[in-house]
Amino acid sequence: MTLTTSELDEVAAANASGKTPVVFVHGLWLLSSSWRAWRDLFEEQGYATLAPGWPDDPDTVDQARADPDAFAGKMVKQVTAHYAEAIDALDEAPVVIGHSFGGLIAQKLAGESKNAVTVAIDPAQFKGVTALPPAALKAAAPALLRFNHTRHGVTLTWEQFAFGWSNALSEEEGRALYEEFHVPASSVPIFQAATANFNPFAETKVVTDNQDRGPLLLIAGADDNTVPQAVVENEYRIQQKNVGDTELAIIPNRGHSLIIDAGWREVADTALAFVHKHAS
Repeated sequence: MTLTTSELDEVAAANASGKTPVVFVHGLWLLSSSWRAWRDLFEEQGYATLAPGWPDDPDTVDQARADPDAFAGKMVKQVTAHYAEAIDALDEAPVVIGHSFGGLIAQKLAGESKNAVTVAIDPAQFKGVTALPPAALKAAAPALLRFNHTRHGVTLTWEQFAFGWSNALSEEEGRALYEEFHVPASSVPIFQAATANFNPFAETKVVTDNQDRGPLLLIAGADDNTVPQAVVENEYRIQQKNVGDTELAIIPNRGHSLIIDAGWREVADTALAFVHKHAS
């Protein structure tokens, strides 16, 4: 059992509600609290929501910044198993919505037949994806170049955040997001994604041909430097071979911050329409 008391309480509340559950999965450099606006919206629309953190995530942004090494060493398989534990405790298969590495994890869970519906937003590349634009390498450099990457969390500088996350925003809005949401992160998942195509045991492998995968929506920010549109399009070409409904939405003029910036509602409404279409 790796779920915290608060995560177990969220599972119990979702089960007691009798409503379709929606599980939100955050990625690197954010906490689960980054989904608050989305959770409010989906709850208003009649869903029960829960947003587990990654194992050992601090409770608040301030606590996370005070202890950056709390994030060190987290790996894709470990984090996926944590979310699978939460899903297995639900009374029905949930909608799963993930961003960045959370989008990769959401697809891994779908490949394991855990999800009823899946939405992957700017999802990190899985094994088999070959698109690697220069912008993605530059955005990943703070983690890829970090020595002793399994022992320390990585904090982005403002300049690194501005390039990888808020490049489509004004400096004023970008700095506000950096102060409100940015936390350190494990660099290990980035190494795992970067080396996956050379590793037969890669933890970023996604089972894309599972006929019980269910409906999948991939969303890309057209101006994202961290997970460029070309990466998401590559994932879509692989996933659309599945018998399940597979759709791709491109949100123009949006970067990697698209789930937390002032335009989040456009992205959430795109996801919500897909969920309404496919969730019972």
